[in-house]
Amino acid sequence: MSGPRVNAFFLGNSSGVDFSIISSPIDEETGKLQPANCSGSKRAGDWNLNVTPGTNASKVTVSLTRNLQLCLPNATDCCTTPLCVVGVLRVLACRDSAVLAHLLIQAEIFANSSFTGNVSENATIIPNQVFQPLGSCPCDLTAGACDVRCCCDPECTPDLKQLFHDSCFPGVFGGDVNPPFDQLCSSQSTEYTPEWFPFLCVQSSLNNTPFLGYFYHGTTSTPKVPSFKIPLQTSPGKLFTGYRQGDPILTEENEYFTIPQQSLAGQCVGNAPVAYLQDFDIKCLTSRAAYKEGLPHDVRISSGAGDFIQQNVIYRTITDTGKFITESESRHTAEVLCQNVTFAENYTFIWKDQNIKQINVTVFLGSLCDGEILTQRFTVKFLSLKSTNATDLFGNPGYQVGKPVRAANMNSSDPFGSLNIWQPAGRGLCTSGTYTPVLFGVDSLSGCILEVGINEDCGLLRGNVTEKLNSLIQATHVAKRDNSSYSDLNDWVEITRLDPFNSGTNVSTGSLKGICADIPANLNIRIIFADVGAVQGVPWREILAVQISYSTVIWQFQCGLICEKSISFLPITASVQFIKVPAQPPIPLTRFQMNYTEFDCNRNDVCWPQLFYPLTRFYTGEPYSQCLAKGLLLAFLVLLAAIMSNPWFSKIWD
Repeated sequence: MSGPRVNAFFLGNSSGVDFSIISSPIDEETGKLQPANCSGSKRAGDWNLNVTPGTNASKVTVSLTRNLQLCLPNATDCCTTPLCVVGVLRVLACRDSAVLAHLLIQAEIFANSSFTGNVSENATIIPNQVFQPLGSCPCDLTAGACDVRCCCDPECTPDLKQLFHDSCFPGVFGGDVNPPFDQLCSSQSTEYTPEWFPFLCVQSSLNNTPFLGYFYHGTTSTPKVPSFKIPLQTSPGKLFTGYRQGDPILTEENEYFTIPQQSLAGQCVGNAPVAYLQDFDIKCLTSRAAYKEGLPHDVRISSGAGDFIQQNVIYRTITDTGKFITESESRHTAEVLCQNVTFAENYTFIWKDQNIKQINVTVFLGSLCDGEILTQRFTVKFLSLKSTNATDLFGNPGYQVGKPVRAANMNSSDPFGSLNIWQPAGRGLCTSGTYTPVLFGVDSLSGCILEVGINEDCGLLRGNVTEKLNSLIQATHVAKRDNSSYSDLNDWVEITRLDPFNSGTNVSTGSLKGICADIPANLNIRIIFADVGAVQGVPWREILAVQISYSTVIWQFQCGLICEKSISFLPITASVQFIKVPAQPPIPLTRFQMNYTEFDCNRNDVCWPQLFYPLTRFYTGEPYSQCLAKGLLLAFLVLLAAIMSNPWFSKIWD
């Protein structure tokens, strides 16, 4: 520990358990731990022990009671050196004079350098920053005390500076208030210095420096919080041209229509825009204290054709809350506050071409009380107006981003298969984890934890891990398209499996227990797809190949002081990677293109074929009108130079 307080937890029932603390548990002669003595107390010297009991765990807090300020002249009860406290502590948990658990703590605590004395009320005169520096040491912010990382602070002793001498504040704030500027003649360097520098450099003293006004006129501007709005269309008579896949859906107030969704970090974001033609099904954890209402359901949505659509909302009540209340904290039965909240929301968007025709919403309500954890569920589905059933979504035979990847088991009478990854819950153990389908175009990484004992047989461990990983893939084929038929084998791609390396030995590393090599702990799923066309502007994507491989690790049992009856953990993971390739192989290079590389822009710094590239429509760095104007001006100057260099022009001028 490096601070005056440290916390730990005692797992299990703490009724009848006595906790004590010992300040010097190591024998000075032998250097070994002294035998445990359960007759101690909760105070040892300057250390206090506090225990907060709980249902399944108790919080153990060890705190220091002494003063950590550095000694001032003629002061007592303080630290004489910067390293104030050095020692070893031992916390014991006993029941009936038998040691149940113990904890060793090594304490190295430095003295506080903050100032705690009286501050003078005399006003400090700050000089005008335009004409002279604010001070020789701007980082010296505390009077009579050493400021950390401020190496120019006169109150910092050499011993204190040794703690942060490699992390001093640089630049003006760190004390270099008059650095030589680039235009000064004395600061000329041989690197990146033009030849005309000696003729235009400034010869001046450092008192006349451009850094004098560095902190001058330091106004504070109010930050502008960006909102989910887009600029209004000011062109009269110009209507909205419709949505394309991935465009955010807009409301009547010209704001984004938002529904809680998961971010890349796995957390739920309450104001995430809904993208057109992108389904999702997410779950978010919340409590009564953290619950927030979303957008009201009377908000009208822009259809994409210039008009607005009202949501068709159906409210239902949840009676069986067991599927939504995943965890209940220990709470008293008296005076429990409850609130009627939203348990789930199901949105169905009916669309045609680039417009939204109808929105159906089903809201499930229920009661949430204090101490309960609610798992909210939000689903969004887009159904084509021409085909509003689940067998032909979007009217597009290809996959859409966010749709589950279809799988089949062709070796079984029931061809329906599954391609899943883990969705951990609770402690993240594999025994309690659930499955979630692999979504097309979404790279994922999930895993769970497997409990392993020290006497685990390596062969059985490999088989158990392989069985857990294979349970995610209950399929032999994957559908090329979203509407692939089970009766046509040509619509499916066979899954290529690369089996893990299976070692024949029981224990690979000598005769040591708790070490196993070649454990297939990582499952790698690679899906290769391509864009083979488009339907109504929506890309038509097909899966070309699927490969499953394993990555092996060396597992070693991890334990503390007692290893025989303890359990170690082995994390196993599953990753999904989508790789996009061209629908057709690229045209091979000719022999002339391979040998004659003068006009190859990829292998030369000078690219003559792109000489007039800024004047083409493909250049988007500047508006086309500006590029054209600059090009015409350049052509005029070249023509003028050619005319003036002609001999007959000089005769006319004469």
